[in-house]
Amino acid sequence: MPKTVLVTGASTGIGRATVLLLAREGFTVFAGVRKDADAEALGRSVTPIKLDVTDAGQIATAAERVGRLDALVNNAGIGVTGPVEFIPLDALRRQYEVNVFGQVAVTQAMLPMLRASQGRVVTVGSVGSWITLPFGGPLCSSKHAIRSLNDALRMEVKPWGIRAVLIEPGSIHSDAVDKLEDEVAPRLESIGPDGRRLYGAAYRTMTRAGLREERAGSSPDVVARAVLHALTARRPRSRYPVGRKSRLMSTLGRIVPQYTLDALRLRALGLSERSTS
Repeated sequence: MPKTVLVTGASTGIGRATVLLLAREGFTVFAGVRKDADAEALGRSVTPIKLDVTDAGQIATAAERVGRLDALVNNAGIGVTGPVEFIPLDALRRQYEVNVFGQVAVTQAMLPMLRASQGRVVTVGSVGSWITLPFGGPLCSSKHAIRSLNDALRMEVKPWGIRAVLIEPGSIHSDAVDKLEDEVAPRLESIGPDGRRLYGAAYRTMTRAGLREERAGSSPDVVARAVLHALTARRPRSRYPVGRKSRLMSTLGRIVPQYTLDALRLRALGLSERSTS
């Protein structure tokens, strides 16, 4: 019997690459999407399912529709950036609602089925959980939180034969990256005149450097292949750093003294250590 997998955030980028690869490899794939147009774009090799991970009703409906499940791939996520001093709290809450609470909610709903199948939970995190960038506090902190939660989950569900695995992409060039440029102006507008006066120039500099890095990144296919390995290997690794600079960034975040690391990060982004304005 083909293995059944649910992938959240399957519309574009890593999620889309993952569902298409898993379908080619013989999985029965349920692809969580938010829009009907995204469902149609995936084609007939997968089964689209309307799933906003912040909507408890849609999560419950998805669990009922799937019925039997061998694996869950938590991929849904958004990226909020901005200075901690001025980031709108609603935007920060939204970051956590999707990247943390939404992933946990879906996992909780699917675990009874995964316990029955001795299945797997694969969560797409980020090397940003190891190395936070200036103005990346909301996004990186959400990835740090999900890494910690995954560590706890991995130990808690082991007695039932469930494996919980974390994928940690580095620089990945996806459709979402190309959309970031259009979000710069709205982000600056949201932090108000004082925020723009104090941080506007530095934020633009950081964004330009970040976009260059991501556009030079690896294909989403490398992440999809890591997910496939995590789902099929007899003994999957607990973590998979994948993509451009993933191993370097996670290693630097663990071993380099923080003030030295601060200087490296600011220099790499073209920012001054004395002032970010």
